[in-house]
Amino acid sequence: MPGIDESRPFVSVKIAVLTVSDTRGLAEDRSGQTLVDRIETAGHTLADRKIVKDEVADVQVVLKEWIASDRVDVIISTGGTGVTGRDITPEAFSGLYEKEIPGFGELFRMLSYQKIGTSTIQSRATAGVAGGTYLFALPGSTGAVKDGWDDILVHQLDYRFMPCNFVELFDRLQEHQKRN
Repeated sequence: MPGIDESRPFVSVKIAVLTVSDTRGLAEDRSGQTLVDRIETAGHTLADRKIVKDEVADVQVVLKEWIASDRVDVIISTGGTGVTGRDITPEAFSGLYEKEIPGFGELFRMLSYQKIGTSTIQSRATAGVAGGTYLFALPGSTGAVKDGWDDILVHQLDYRFMPCNFVELFDRLQEHQKRN
């Protein structure tokens, strides 16, 4: 049965939050703040927080900075995952992935379907790994952020969660760099 193994120590993860929006500032960024609140409540460290316009190049500048930083283990974004012309987050993320984690988007949509029905098909939530950093892109609604965090990420970013979790793989994410 999946769950928390209390015999394992809690490991605080350094998480950066990126809001992708043409219209939001910090004062209006309810989804970003929801993520920040949940990250801190879970005992993790908020490594950084930024808001960037819906432009692939602008999003990738921030992602590359965080991927290269020892201060960031995980990046979680909110916004820009829909199907409209300005929704570019999946393209910005996938352009940097070394490995995609397709099950994240699939699981997110499955869980979301239970709450919003077929409307979940409009979400292009995605995840992957780049430079030893996990990247997760969630939709921009607070409900979607809660679903992504409460139903998936809070567990997978907890070292105590069994039978397995993303945290226990940190040291192995760049094994390919060691091969010759």
